[in-house]
Amino acid sequence: MAPENKSETIWRVGFTKFATRMLGELVEMVLDVTQQQSVASGQRIGSIEGFKAASDLYCVMKGRFVGSNPTLLSEACVTRSDPYVEGWLYAVEGIPEEGNLDVHGYIELLTQTIERLHSKRSESVE
Repeated sequence: MAPENKSETIWRVGFTKFATRMLGELVEMVLDVTQQQSVASGQRIGSIEGFKAASDLYCVMKGRFVGSNPTLLSEACVTRSDPYVEGWLYAVEGIPEEGNLDVHGYIELLTQTIERLHSKRSESVE
C-alpha cells in the first residue's frame, strides 16, 4: 500500500510479490464498488482471479473508493512484474488500519525478517 500523493490521503492498494506468485498472472478483477462509494476495512469489494487462484478482494481501509488501476485493462501482467509501483489494484481515500504497511514499511519488515533468519542460521552452524 502506498500513498498516491503524500499531501493527500489517497492510498494505492496492491498485492505483495509473494501474493502475486500465489495468484499467478491476473486474469480478471471484478469490483462491486463504484467511485466515491464509502468503503470500510474488511469489506468485500469484489473478486480477483489469476491463473493459479481466485479470491474475494477486501478493502484494507475505511474511506472513499477512488477507483481501480486503469493500466490493468491493457497490461494486467503489471501486477506481477511491478506490484509495488505500477501494479496496484485500487485506490482509497481514507485512513489505513493500524498495522497496515506502506511499501517502505513492508520492505523494512522483510529486511528485518531475513536478517533475523540469517542470524539464526549462523548461530546453528557454529
